[in-house]
Amino acid sequence: MLTDYHLHLRPDELSATADEYFTPANAERYRTMAGERGIAELGVSEHVHRFRQALAVWHHPFWRENAVDDLDAYCGFVTEQTDLRLGLEADFIVGREDRMASLIDAYPWDYVVGSVHFLSELAVDHPGWDVWERKASPETVWRRYFETLGEAARSGMFDILAHPDLVKVWGPQRPRPAGDLRRFYERAMDGIAGSQIAIELSTAGLRKPARELYPAPDFLRMCLEAGCPVALSSDAHTPAEVGDRYDQALGLLDELGVQELSVFEGRRRRLEPIGAT
Repeated sequence: MLTDYHLHLRPDELSATADEYFTPANAERYRTMAGERGIAELGVSEHVHRFRQALAVWHHPFWRENAVDDLDAYCGFVTEQTDLRLGLEADFIVGREDRMASLIDAYPWDYVVGSVHFLSELAVDHPGWDVWERKASPETVWRRYFETLGEAARSGMFDILAHPDLVKVWGPQRPRPAGDLRRFYERAMDGIAGSQIAIELSTAGLRKPARELYPAPDFLRMCLEAGCPVALSSDAHTPAEVGDRYDQALGLLDELGVQELSVFEGRRRRLEPIGAT
């Protein structure tokens, strides 16, 4: 089986409305592309910050600007009008863990994807809230990112840890620490190993300035050695991106001896052998 659990039915722009993109016809476009690429298991995981209910968790200006949709309507659409698994991409916000957990627990997810985008008020991947504007050293940013990632895993709120080294997203456009990066990965490993969370292998980084899979092979190898399973995803925001460049991801999994993928239903995980339909 092949999966793609990190899908968004619309682009990130505010002009991309729920009315336009949360439709059976649009969901079928994703399903059609998945079928062409041999992917049997699909799930949608829209960003939590696009929903008004998320403002009960955090009032960051970026969230206030984006929180225009209704979470109940989204869940109803996915479960009643599509055959997609119901997911959510939920940010880990330090100090807001209880509020986020309460929001997550109120809905019947098949899985929850946990992401670290923000370090305090600034983001590692949003240019309007760029953490690098503060002139922080790359060592400081990377250390804080991976420490926060470990906390996200340890929180127990999430089933899948999304794009686990997102801090590299800008590639050569932002500074990167010198030397062996495993010293940063290690800072996340206690939380990851203790939680046994599924680690997302995402092809999205190949479409970004990083031009790399998330996570880097050394980081993925450390997670596998800790006993964590893998969840395969593309982080598609358009139908054409579903299963994008899976050949590279599957090549890495083969190289590392991974033969099974995580599959979710009702927040229960099982492992299925890798293979296209």
